[in-house]
Amino acid sequence: MSYPTRNNPYHFDEFLSWRENVDYYADDPFLQELVRYFTTEEWDQVDAEARAFSQKASFRWRELSEETARPEKRPFLIHYDGHHNRIDRIVRPKETEILGQEVFSEALFSDKTLPWVQRIKYFLISQNGEGCITCPISCTTGLIRLLEKYADSPETKRILQHCKEGINGEFGIGAQYVSEIQGGSDVPANVLEAVNEGGVWLLYGTKFFCSATHADYSVVTAKPTGSEEVALFVVPSWLPGNKEKEIRNGYTIDRIKWKLGTSELITGELTYTGAVAYPVGPLNKGVSNVVGLVLTYSRLDLVLGSAAFMTRAAREATKYAEFRKAFGMPVANFPLVAIELDRINHSAKQTTAGAFKLCRDFLELEMAEKKGQPKKESEEFRRKRFEVRELIMLLKITASLDCTNTIHEAMSIFGGHGVMEDFSSLPRLYRDSAINELWEGPRNVLLTQIHRDLQKAASWYKPADFVRNILKGLDHKMVAPLAAELTELVAHPDLFHPGAKTIEICRRLDAFASNFSHFYQDLALQDLSYGEEREERKLRDVAS
Repeated sequence: MSYPTRNNPYHFDEFLSWRENVDYYADDPFLQELVRYFTTEEWDQVDAEARAFSQKASFRWRELSEETARPEKRPFLIHYDGHHNRIDRIVRPKETEILGQEVFSEALFSDKTLPWVQRIKYFLISQNGEGCITCPISCTTGLIRLLEKYADSPETKRILQHCKEGINGEFGIGAQYVSEIQGGSDVPANVLEAVNEGGVWLLYGTKFFCSATHADYSVVTAKPTGSEEVALFVVPSWLPGNKEKEIRNGYTIDRIKWKLGTSELITGELTYTGAVAYPVGPLNKGVSNVVGLVLTYSRLDLVLGSAAFMTRAAREATKYAEFRKAFGMPVANFPLVAIELDRINHSAKQTTAGAFKLCRDFLELEMAEKKGQPKKESEEFRRKRFEVRELIMLLKITASLDCTNTIHEAMSIFGGHGVMEDFSSLPRLYRDSAINELWEGPRNVLLTQIHRDLQKAASWYKPADFVRNILKGLDHKMVAPLAAELTELVAHPDLFHPGAKTIEICRRLDAFASNFSHFYQDLALQDLSYGEEREERKLRDVAS
């Protein structure tokens, strides 16, 4: 019974105490099992480093991330100092500066850091949202991989050293500026001009979406004078000795964009007025290098980051439903809520398992390429490389959309509190996830690219074989219709010319992408369960 009282004793202390004391890694048996299964012989080291890192990500860095997300602490721009000198100073809250310094001091990109350690650390820090951290990490990864392959001058080698291993304990941060207002994802439409003056390359023109504008270096696409080919350059934000003087390297930051999400991350519009730039790679291979070496890593991180967002959302929604009572019992006991929670938790586990499986395949491929494949690669290796490329795009569009939907549903478990920014971090993660859907290519762009890729590869890798190989292990009755469907979709000439048939193909391709990606994720969960059974058998064998 409930009688009137002017002193309402209700409080949220039990739930808040639990939330403030959750260790993202130590308190997540499913995540630990994923790490154990996918890292195999490196598990001991990865597990130990994950536990130590999680102590920071789950507590101090979580608190810093939440503090920097306050509306009054949004970054802003000071164009001029008191003496009318153009400085374009980006002002960020102290907490953001501290967070960036501490996370990058982990030497995530060092040769001493195992690739799997870097992956799990990225997953853990992503549970705090973007926070002006995860985008710079992804961009720096792409910059490093680009320079590992092409750094051939004292300047580019020093930049690589600064970002990868640090200089005097300080680690450089990278960014990537590709989009221009007239082209967006249409990189060949770039018109930013690169001029070679006496052996020095200078950039002129504008870039429209420049995230991580606070970075030390940026990867920039531009066209050399008189050429229609896109080249790739690395541009320091300041030339040596000028950072302290606030003299930028031949460019202005025209404004900071006001975004729906990732509000802590600075995204600006830039105008280059003769920025010194260092070419990386062949001047006619800028598009292929920015896609293959830079965007690939960002898209993979978006898959892993989406899984991390969903993991936190599922965990907090589940616990709140167990805590919150209505009509005399925890709301988790209501069948409709139980169904929602089951859907939320399954989606989070499904996405996370698929992300780890994809990371494993990617890292194995990367390791093989670093060891040096024969000039004439095997058909098997060529197919594997193609599979990973397409899976990264497929899971990027699927995981990012599922993430937004899952967080939205998790927010509903909280009722009215689900949209209160000072009650929960889920609204912030929800807004960040919406940005992730668009970052590094929205769904329609990547689906178009996937369709073109599959067409080009059809002569040596049939679409049906692509489906069967990736989904090997699933029931043939589930795989066969997908194989037949993709064969028919790829047979359609292109997705550019309007018409009823093309519209139908596009609808079916959109549905195929989601179904195929979910089957891949389910297969990862299935593999994990088989792995658990294998370990149990090993233990029984040892015991006997």
